[in-house]
Amino acid sequence: MALQQRDPQPRGAAAPTGLAAGERWFLDHGLPYFVDGVRARVERGLRRGRLVAVAVTAALLAAVTFGVALPLSDRYVAGAAALTAVGVVVAGYALATLRIWLWLRWATGKTFSSLGLMVPLVARALPMLMLFITFLFINAEVWQVAARLSGGVMWTAVLGFAAAAVGFLLFRLPEEVDALTAQLDRETVAGACAGTPFVRFAGAVGRIEDLPPPTRLERANLVLVLLASQAVQVLLLSVAVFAFFLGFGLVAIPEEVVTSWVGVAPTSAVGELSWELVRVSVFLAAFSGLYFAVYAVTDETYRRQFFTGVTDDMEKALATRCAYRAALRP
Repeated sequence: MALQQRDPQPRGAAAPTGLAAGERWFLDHGLPYFVDGVRARVERGLRRGRLVAVAVTAALLAAVTFGVALPLSDRYVAGAAALTAVGVVVAGYALATLRIWLWLRWATGKTFSSLGLMVPLVARALPMLMLFITFLFINAEVWQVAARLSGGVMWTAVLGFAAAAVGFLLFRLPEEVDALTAQLDRETVAGACAGTPFVRFAGAVGRIEDLPPPTRLERANLVLVLLASQAVQVLLLSVAVFAFFLGFGLVAIPEEVVTSWVGVAPTSAVGELSWELVRVSVFLAAFSGLYFAVYAVTDETYRRQFFTGVTDDMEKALATRCAYRAALRP
């Protein structure tokens, strides 16, 4: 069909109708890979030859960065710089070719709209976290380790915690997508399509099993949207933990105690705020982010509080996809 080959209308064009309005809805809700035209271009960008070229470019840039940074610093800083260079190459290719910016735009809007969740999120999650990690904060060994971490090692540790959290979520979130897909029926589709451009096509949905299942890219899009939503919550909580420990450390940990723990007088960063306190706070905030990422998905209480709204959005996405696919059937 011609619809499958054309691009969705750009933002600012005349208001689309019918399936074009549905495609615009997908783009505005961070689901670009649900649109056939966008998905076809992304699939071309994921061909093996292009991915090999990106990998070679990233490896060469990482090697050059490591070679330039090593004489100017230690191997940890150089390694962190090389990893950052790889991330820049991959992110640049993703933004330019894989249309990641389409769901990043949604994630950015989701971030600002989620700022109102900061108070209830912190009020519910922070006390349990404090019971777990406050004892680490007043532990001399933790201060000794964190205070001696160079900037490169600290950055690598934070990246490690973030990578562990992302890896765990990428392992668990596809299971959430499978569960939501299995729960779809005609009544669910009709209810979820209400208030969307797909409401007129919901009646065309027959048996869900007769529709083509989500492709790998569509499943990846759903997982990325779930990941972005969880990342917003984890980021908000980590910032709150960081701010809490900065304030708690300034009030409760005097300079002479820090000196006895780390063996040297603390180095001032801003006023009475020491670099040792900043490093410990950053380290524990990153660890708290990993802890919360795991707990929010596995603990039933946290799932009800922080995850239900996200899965409701994903159920709506799967339901509208069913209406979209039904409308495209000959």
